[in-house]
Parts: sequence; C-alpha cells; structure tokens
Amino acid sequence: MRLLAVALGILGIGLGLLLFNHDSGQTLGMSNDDFGHFIYLLPIAIMIGAGAVASRGQLRRNLTYLAVWTAVALGCVAVYVYQDEAKHVGRRVLAELMPGHSVVLTGLNGENEVVIRRTQGGHFAVNAHVDGQRVGMLIDTGASQVTLTYEDAKRIGLKPETLNFSMPVTTANGTGQAAPVTIPELSIGPIVRKNVSAAIAQEGRLDTSLLGMNFLSSLSAVRIQPDEMRLMD
Repeated sequence: MRLLAVALGILGIGLGLLLFNHDSGQTLGMSNDDFGHFIYLLPIAIMIGAGAVASRGQLRRNLTYLAVWTAVALGCVAVYVYQDEAKHVGRRVLAELMPGHSVVLTGLNGENEVVIRRTQGGHFAVNAHVDGQRVGMLIDTGASQVTLTYEDAKRIGLKPETLNFSMPVTTANGTGQAAPVTIPELSIGPIVRKNVSAAIAQEGRLDTSLLGMNFLSSLSAVRIQPDEMRLMD
C-alpha cells in the first residue's frame, strides 16, 4: 500500500509540474513529453524493483497495485493530453446548467467567439459586465439599444434617480419613459465595447436588462442556431 501511495504521490507532483509548465514546454530541463514519460515510468520501475525482492504474497499485492497505478496513470495522462477539450466540455455543461453562463472560443487566427445557450424559456440570456459589474441581460434583437432596468442601473452606481427620463420607449409592461446614458464599458467575455449608448427604463417598467442591436451590430457576426447563439468579435 505504501508503494501505491508513493506512486500516486509521484504522479500527482509530476502532473502538477506539467500543468504549471505547460506553456513553457519544458519541466526540469526536459521537454514536457519526455518528462511525462519519465513520471509515468518511474513508479512502475519502483514497483517492479520492489516486486523482484518481495515474497510471493507481496508480489501478488504489488502486481495488483501496479495494475491500479497503471489505470490511474493512464487516466491522468488522458486528462493532461485532452485538457483543452475537457475545459471546453466543462464550460458547455456550465452553460447548460447555469443560464447566462457563456462559453468563449478562440479561433486559429485569434478571433474570439462567445457561445450562448438558449434558456428553457426559449430566450438567449447572458451575463454581461457593465463597468466591471455583472448584469444579467436578455439578448433582444427587437431592442434598438442596450436598455438597463432601473434596479440594475442603481445597483451598479449609475444613479437613475438623478437622470431625466425623457425618451419614450415601449416595453413588455407597456409604454414608458427612459433616460439616455452612455456606458463607459460593456463586455461579454473577451468582447469589449467602449462608450456604448444605452437607456435606463423607468422603475418597474422593465423586468430584465436588454442587450440591444447597437451592441449586436458592432460585432463581426451573430449566428443563431436552434439551441445556441454565437457572437463573433
């Protein structure tokens, strides 16, 4: 059992070093591939060496530990090799389970793409950031511009009580007035826009902040599929 613990300890330390040095391509003066092979084979060599001097009963136990170690090692190596794919799958699962959570993809040429899953209600919702503060928004192609609820505007410090509500708007709750504002920065993942024209709805007139066409039209492409929307910077 001690040998298995030693083997797992070596594997854990080795994988930690590989992940830490992933971008540099080298670990302890060796290429990451060579170091990975070394970390994988070293505990096997230790177990085989211990088995060579063990009794028959100990040898059987060591062989069992060796089989367990090999299975664990192969699983960890697979996680390391496919870590990018694993991260992507994890993000997709989060996007499915948590409305508003978006998946960020980066193309071969460095272009950013944000994937948004459709909610159970049939809408596309996203967690945007207004001046660094998170605001849940519905993507609304019928809204001409970004529109914040009175409550969201107050929460992020825009002080709607001091603004002039002189802009007529039509919302799901009927007609009303909105106050024009300029948002210094609005971002969805890596997609960032500065000095975005927006409106703040009167109190009680809007249930959810809206991501309107003035933001969407600034993107290079917007693609809508049955269950997801893709925003390309």
